[in-house]
Amino acid sequence: MIEQRLLDILACPQCKEAIRQDEANCVLICDQCRLKFPVRDGIPVMLVDEAETF
Repeated sequence: MIEQRLLDILACPQCKEAIRQDEANCVLICDQCRLKFPVRDGIPVMLVDEAETF
């Protein structure tokens, strides 16, 4: 789980919009770009190359 204060400052690296957390699937989601960024060992991997579309 990512702390809320970190989520407040994180943004999608592609469009710079806010992201949201999906704790059940361990991903951060950008609804604007429709990308899912993985969270590995509690660390968000905010690389477009590592993201998956949904």
